[in-house]
Amino acid sequence: MKRPAVRITDVAALAGVSAGTASKALNNTGQLSQDTRERVRRAAAQLGFTPDVRGRALSSGRTFTVALLTTDSSGRFSIPIMRGVEDVLSAGELATVLCDTRDDPLREQSYLRSMVARGVDGIVVTGRRTEPRPPIDVPLPVVYALAASTDPADASVIVDDAAGAAAVITHLRALGRTRIAHVTGPADHRSAVERAHVMSAPGGEPLFGEWSEQWGRQATDLVLRSHPDVDAITCGSDQIARGVCDRLRELGRAVPAEIAVTGYDNWPVMALASRPPLTSVDLRLEELGRRAAHLLLDAIAGNPHHGVLELPAQLVPRESTLGA
Repeated sequence: MKRPAVRITDVAALAGVSAGTASKALNNTGQLSQDTRERVRRAAAQLGFTPDVRGRALSSGRTFTVALLTTDSSGRFSIPIMRGVEDVLSAGELATVLCDTRDDPLREQSYLRSMVARGVDGIVVTGRRTEPRPPIDVPLPVVYALAASTDPADASVIVDDAAGAAAVITHLRALGRTRIAHVTGPADHRSAVERAHVMSAPGGEPLFGEWSEQWGRQATDLVLRSHPDVDAITCGSDQIARGVCDRLRELGRAVPAEIAVTGYDNWPVMALASRPPLTSVDLRLEELGRRAAHLLLDAIAGNPHHGVLELPAQLVPRESTLGA
């Protein structure tokens, strides 16, 4: 015999709240305490309650869908941010759609027209670079993640790169490293310039190049040629740092006994596979995604935020500075 469908009133009764409160908790709307929302969600999970998505959409005028618009084709930055966004949105039964513009303005406009036509509830805009970007023009709530909007009235969530770089220098000096060289990416990238400004030794010139292991190997030779007594090399990315470590090993220079090496981004593919594993700065991209999602939900509920929220990065010490 088929069991009767679980209704919202059944969830409300188990949670000890009204049906209206249960609906608000599951739809992530209304002014409810976090404890109440969690109690309702636990009751819904216990009963196996499945919301009628079409009914919710018709009654609320919403689609319960959010778009993540990104220029990051590789997914290196957008995928962790998307995981964070989904952590928050999935609790309210919202779906996330990934739109990859591939740095093509025409493709971006096409996606925006499509998302507006589909009636998505809001958009998170992100990418692979940290340069502030022009705002998108849509009649929807929008939050910018990783790269801020150039409009100060918009809501943006970014990483405090300068503080992350400062943590690297503090860490190295605590280990007694004083002769520090810096190798980083292109000079026209905001992230490379910001990190170099902090991690370059006073009076020292950072080496700008590519975000690649090959550049890390080449730059190592340049550093040792001009500063043979260097005792630490800070790098603007984990890819560069891995190349630096490889080249130092080829030259018979011990890491970190002779020269400590640090990366940036804490990309596991690079940081953990390096020999030795890299001390690096974690951008905490999933947390950035979660914060962006919370700001978007507030905007969808009619309480938009304005300005730039800067989140701290986190230094992750490993063998490339600490030793075995």
